[in-house]
Amino acid sequence: MRVVIQRVSKASVTIDQQKVAAIQKGVLVLLGIENSDTQEDIDWLVRKIINLRIFNDENQVMNLSLQDVNGDVILVSQFTLHASTKKGNRPSYIKAAKPDIAIPLYEKFIHSLEIALQKPIQTGVFGADMKVELLNDGPVTILIDSKNRE
Repeated sequence: MRVVIQRVSKASVTIDQQKVAAIQKGVLVLLGIENSDTQEDIDWLVRKIINLRIFNDENQVMNLSLQDVNGDVILVSQFTLHASTKKGNRPSYIKAAKPDIAIPLYEKFIHSLEIALQKPIQTGVFGADMKVELLNDGPVTILIDSKNRE
């Protein structure tokens, strides 16, 4: 699993000119799922997301977590995070999980994140053509891959 975490002042997701998700202070999380992902990947990433100290404290030092600031989350599925650009100029998405594998894992990710945060999160719609707007705060953008735990 790969996630791109962006600290935001606000973010939203629109589908067919209808806003389906909107938050203020928090994180926008783009989630890419591959065939070999498991509940273990979900658990590890959820812990990382809620505990990453990427919000400023009173001294303007990134010392606070999403939980510390009671921030909100928008989670958006994004298979293109598993693009392979090794050969040619057209990305290959062979590593991205097909919907029959990805949708159940996406739903488990949502559930696990809500339990960990002890509140509902906002989401996009799996497989939909989404327009994602955000005001990246900082900017702070972090990429994490559960298979490469650096």
